[in-house]
Order: sequence, then C-alpha cells, then structure tokens
Amino acid sequence: MTDFEEFYQSTYTRLVGQLFSVTGSLEQAEDVVQEAFVRALGRWSRIQAYDVPELWVRRVAINLAISDLRGFRRRAAALLRLGTQRPLPQLTPQTVGLAEMLHRVPVNQRPVLLLHDVLDLPIEQVAEQLGLPVSTVRGRLARARAKLARELAAEPEGALSPHE
Repeated sequence: MTDFEEFYQSTYTRLVGQLFSVTGSLEQAEDVVQEAFVRALGRWSRIQAYDVPELWVRRVAINLAISDLRGFRRRAAALLRLGTQRPLPQLTPQTVGLAEMLHRVPVNQRPVLLLHDVLDLPIEQVAEQLGLPVSTVRGRLARARAKLARELAAEPEGALSPHE
C-alpha cells in the first residue's frame, strides 16, 4: 500500500463525517471529499511533506462544499424567478422511440445522429454546434449508423418498437 493509499484509508471516513456537518448530505459530503482526495493525489509529492496533510484535504473539501452550496442557491433563485409553472415536455411515442434508438449507440455519437439525421443539419453546422472537427463528426456519424444497422439487423422479425 502506498503512502497516499494509507493516508486515504485512515482519513476518508473522518473527513466525510466532518463534511456531512457542513453539507447536511452524506452524498454531497462524499462527493466533495472524494474530489479533494483526487486533487491531493495530483499534488501528493508536495502535500505529504506537510505536517498534517489532512488539513489541506479538509480545506479543499470545505471550499468545494461552499462553492456547491452557492451554486445551489443561485440555481434555486433562478428557478424561483422562472416561477412554478414550467412547461411540461411532450413525450410523444415518436420521441420515446427516438430516445430508445439513440440509446443503442455510445453517448458521444448520439448528438451527431440527432443533429444530422433527425434535425437534418449539415455536417459543418453539427461540427460547429458541438465544437468538433468535421472529420470527427463524419467518423462518429459513420460509426453510429453502422452500430444501429448491426443492432437492427440482429433483431428478430417484427420486434421493432411498439411505437410504430
């Protein structure tokens, strides 16, 4: 076991308990403590020389928790300004079927299929919207189409979506 692993094992639960007091949420406390440890790992050669490296991790976790709480307050205030009446999305059978189809390909290929094949945008515009090179869009589109073709060919006759 490395020095960092020993440090992590000996301090993790204590820090999560302390951050729970700050966040009021076990899940949030775990998230900020884990993120603080990830940051500590990248600086471990320097942090391990501190008298009490745990203080550094705790400070980072507290800063992350405070930042998250501020962000939550900003989002809550924005939602209050928008009001309680928000439009409900209309999930038509076609929309559900499209989502089921898109979930058959890797997540990074879905936006390319949606924008190009469903919304009929030119490849150049898809690349611009996604911030990708045109060649990457073409490659993802080709791989996504090939994957869908294999998936659909493997389905038994008549096993298509009940939403047709």
